[in-house]
Amino acid sequence: MRKSTGSRAFLASGMALTLFLTACSGAGQVGESDDVDLDVSTGVTDDTVVIGTHQPLTGPAAPGYLAVSQGAAAIYEYVNAQGGVNGRQIDYRVEDDVYDPSQTIDVTRQLVIEDEIFAMVGGLGTPTHSGVLDYLNEEGVPDIFPSSGALAWNNPEEHPLTYGWQTDYTKEAKIQGEYIAENFAGQDVGYLYQNDDIGEDSQAGLDQYLSDNVVAREHYESEVTDLSSQIAELENSGAEVVVCSCIPAFVALGMLEAARIGYEPQWVVSSIGGDTTTLQGLLATFTEGSDAEDVPADAFLEDLLITTYMPRVEDENDEWGQFFLAVYDEYGEGDVVTNTHVFGMTQAVMFAQVLKSAGEDLTRQALIDAMETQEWQGPGPVPFSSSDGDHGGHQGVYVVQYQAGGGIEVVQEPRVTDREGGAIEETDFEPLMPEDLPFHD
Repeated sequence: MRKSTGSRAFLASGMALTLFLTACSGAGQVGESDDVDLDVSTGVTDDTVVIGTHQPLTGPAAPGYLAVSQGAAAIYEYVNAQGGVNGRQIDYRVEDDVYDPSQTIDVTRQLVIEDEIFAMVGGLGTPTHSGVLDYLNEEGVPDIFPSSGALAWNNPEEHPLTYGWQTDYTKEAKIQGEYIAENFAGQDVGYLYQNDDIGEDSQAGLDQYLSDNVVAREHYESEVTDLSSQIAELENSGAEVVVCSCIPAFVALGMLEAARIGYEPQWVVSSIGGDTTTLQGLLATFTEGSDAEDVPADAFLEDLLITTYMPRVEDENDEWGQFFLAVYDEYGEGDVVTNTHVFGMTQAVMFAQVLKSAGEDLTRQALIDAMETQEWQGPGPVPFSSSDGDHGGHQGVYVVQYQAGGGIEVVQEPRVTDREGGAIEETDFEPLMPEDLPFHD
């Protein structure tokens, strides 16, 4: 298994010029092509299968998301140690795109042309992966489980080879909205959100239940770390509940600013910002040298409500969470396991599961067939869809509340819904446990 930090030499100048010209019309926009041939075994030998991904190994997004590929790599090492999948070792190639869409184009073409990957798995980020969506589909490269909750990944007609994974932002926000309406009835609500598809899609879900209670809508730009005006507006509006559709750094920054001015709303955080171990580290970093340096992270995080769809490492009763801790202890990089690691580990287990179902005669068509007929049985506690007409991935979330000392309490069991005005429903889905789920030999 090889992990690259993006330091590989560029392609020869003639090929680079060709790639530059094909990319000039926009990120990922390549010319029309004939129907792709999926009856191929690109990246597959008798004893290996090569898969690739683009991840922010360096740059501003790395502190929050480097753990995704670290977690996935640990699972693939574990799978390989068990004999691989259908007799093949998984060769996981990770390229650093620095969370820069222009670099995502470069590293994706390297993975497809140089490495001849069998599939792209878990490419991270909406602005980054959007730029290579067309290219991967037109080149016939299965595009499995992009790491983002954007709605774009569930568009089988335009992108038949792309299969979403993360609960999309609108479904998640609908369930958040209903939970708040039921448990904080009559209270004023404020939104704090990232000014892109995260914020737009999240509001579309929240507003189905909370529009009459919203007293403030405050957005932030990911390159501007000063949230003083947004938090002041939320306080001045009288918002008693703040829903933060934010990445981890801005959850931490928002909480610190609220504490600084004595504002104490009930915080509700979506899955993208709800990794409490990551938040503890960020809070410690952001308070260094300040008056709050000696304030424990629990003082900020206690009673935080989080929506999630994966196993949680804080939950001592979650068999998958404990399994992931043990695997990372043996095959990981020695750092503290976070739920961001678990994100990558859960993804990797599910990809290995579908690879197992695709059989020994492995072609891209066999993988796609397995994706669309797979009977998903975990590891997460939420139902999953990758059928012919629905590439939506996880179908809902459950709600947990953080407790002082690092534990969590499940305050609402998993519920599922659609993007539109459909009902939110309880589910009786029960995942198989690690010893029973077929994801390695």
